Amino acid sequence: MKKDVTTPPFWQINSLKVRVLFTTLVMTIVMLPVIGLTLTKAFEHQLNVALENELTAYSYSILTVAEVDEQQLLMPEYLLENQFNISQSGLYALIYSLESQNDSAEKLWQSQSLLTLPLPDSSVDTLPSPKVGESRFSSILLDGEKHLAYSFSVSFSDNAQPFPITLHLLKNQKEFLVALSDFKQQLWAWLIVLMLVFIVIQVVWLLWTLKPLKVLANELAYIEQGKKNTLDGKYPLELQQVTSQLNTLLLTEQSQRKRYRNALSDLAHSLKNPLAIMQSQENLSTTDFQQISLINNIIEHQLKRAQSAGESSWHLGVSIKPVLEKLMHGLQKVHQDKQLNFTVKIDNEALFKGDEADLMEVLGNVIDNACKAAKHAVMITVKINDTQLMVMVEDDGVGIEPSKREAILTRGTRADTYHAGHGIGLAIVRDLISSYQGKLAIATSPSLGGAAFIITF
Repeated sequence: MKKDVTTPPFWQINSLKVRVLFTTLVMTIVMLPVIGLTLTKAFEHQLNVALENELTAYSYSILTVAEVDEQQLLMPEYLLENQFNISQSGLYALIYSLESQNDSAEKLWQSQSLLTLPLPDSSVDTLPSPKVGESRFSSILLDGEKHLAYSFSVSFSDNAQPFPITLHLLKNQKEFLVALSDFKQQLWAWLIVLMLVFIVIQVVWLLWTLKPLKVLANELAYIEQGKKNTLDGKYPLELQQVTSQLNTLLLTEQSQRKRYRNALSDLAHSLKNPLAIMQSQENLSTTDFQQISLINNIIEHQLKRAQSAGESSWHLGVSIKPVLEKLMHGLQKVHQDKQLNFTVKIDNEALFKGDEADLMEVLGNVIDNACKAAKHAVMITVKINDTQLMVMVEDDGVGIEPSKREAILTRGTRADTYHAGHGIGLAIVRDLISSYQGKLAIATSPSLGGAAFIITF
């Protein structure tokens, strides 16, 4: 029989906990970084827009105070925005002529904030020269630092003569980059905290959500151990139909076993009186009397089976060790004339999930056959693992020929027509084992050389 079904380890992939938690972790690890990148891009875009709007506003304030007289650009000594008046303030302004698209563009004016900064002649080449009425944003390096450049071309009119110029406003991006870096650090720090909190919440939520399944598993274990008869826990709607059907199945099984036991008992009782009358007849031959006595013994045996079946249920586990010890004590007396050497190897935790009477019927017949066939020794091994219970009974007799093994185990074949000591009661054993979805196999004993009967559940 299979061992008690336990809750699968948390790490197993076939666990619902692992599947839900794995999905949650994947969503958390993927979604939160995506959200972080999206927020970072949005914040960076907003900073750029704000900076561009700021430079655009500054350009209007500068162009408002600019004048052209006799093809000469006139600018006030100080501008209203004080950052243009302070050296290396981070905000700079340049005005170039736009007489042609060649390298002949001439610097007409620069803000005092640029006076102490080296402005290479080639730097004008890195600044765009948009057409009149157009503007353009770009990025340049000034004194080794990144600056955002806003270039706007306009044309003044001096005595009906056009005077095109290009205004360049440069803004140091150091503050912009610092603000963006601070935002990223705070954002990712909070996202990591949020990720950990979210994982903890998900684990707690998962355990709470799957708690009814754990309760169900515990109740099923109690039923298997005989501590309960039905499922009586409070379950959510999704499990109520399952638990209701399980309860119906349990009650039906108990009712069927009760009807089977009662029918068997009634049948045995109904046959006892006619047999008693037949047995009391004076003109019975010795053979007839023996056969009637045999039938009477069989009925008594079935009555005891029916009574013992009522004391247990399919879900109760019968410890094999005490049953085997009881059988060995009786068989040693029966076969004491052969002075057999019995060797028993058994796992102390081995359980048979069925009726004790059935277990005694199976083990008693198989071991008794082994004792009859053995010359000097009989070995009994009982092992149990996660999936099955295995009982192997070996003897040092002549064994069973391979050609006869399959025939002995074929349903409907009279097993007692084969080698003496192997086959008496095998029909009963075979049917009992089949009723528990077990298997009976015959092989050659690897250690004793005789027959080996291997029973697996």
